[in-house]
Amino acid sequence: MAWFLSYRAAVDPSHCDALGHMNVSRYFAACSDAGFSLQGEFGLTARDMREGRRMSFAVVHAESEFLSEVHVGEAIYMESGIAAIGGKSMTFRHRLFRADGRRICFQTRFRCALMNLVTRKAEQVPDDIRAAAQAFFVGDD
Repeated sequence: MAWFLSYRAAVDPSHCDALGHMNVSRYFAACSDAGFSLQGEFGLTARDMREGRRMSFAVVHAESEFLSEVHVGEAIYMESGIAAIGGKSMTFRHRLFRADGRRICFQTRFRCALMNLVTRKAEQVPDDIRAAAQAFFVGDD
């Protein structure tokens, strides 16, 4: 499966800043939404986070590249995948594209620790989550 369509939107005027393009906060908001979509695909759903195992991946390091501006009205989408799986962590990759012409505008890598939402400490990635995440493995370019 590899890359997963994790987010889709049109850029709203409220997403833009005084420079006339989508504000950096909106890129990271899209990544946050995409990350929760991806986690849900391998078993960490919102319900599981609230009522089940009570764990979720939390970003501990980010590296991002802004490749071109995005403006009001443009249709955008994000693809997400897994670059690495560690003992207590995963590295998520997100790529934001313009829907018109499939041109990449932004990409980022989020190293995330699997956090126990009760103790607020990192935990080992369970075998079922590790196995399900393999379907989204994209590695590094």
